[in-house]
Amino acid sequence: NNDQFSTLVNALKQAGLAETFKGEGEYTVFAPTNDAFNAVPKATLDNLMKDENKDQLQGLLKYHVVSGEWKAADVMKAIKDNDNKYRVTTLQGENLVLSLDGDKVMVTDAKGNKATVVMADVDASNGVIHAIDKVVMPKG
Repeated sequence: NNDQFSTLVNALKQAGLAETFKGEGEYTVFAPTNDAFNAVPKATLDNLMKDENKDQLQGLLKYHVVSGEWKAADVMKAIKDNDNKYRVTTLQGENLVLSLDGDKVMVTDAKGNKATVVMADVDASNGVIHAIDKVVMPKG
């Protein structure tokens, strides 16, 4: 219900995942803002949104989601307890590495690209959302 995530919501609907993430379970979503999606080349995004690429889109979106509810304080503690590199496994199966740069939480993807958490602890009915400023990409 947040306008900053309308592109993400549209992508979830296109991928057939909107209902999945409304359902049971607790999730932590590293949610790219609309600005983050706008930074992805338009042709790439348009291609991902095609029906024949639904599996690829699902993989990309699941790469932004971790099981369990990880509030910012828990994330920061885990990072500090693990020498500033806390590896989490996403629903897609690959890892993201969480670290701190000063007081900012950074999310590093499989390709070494970094996103910054720009808004933490956005409550959701079944977990928590941390807004990030880039779309993170799995290896695949």
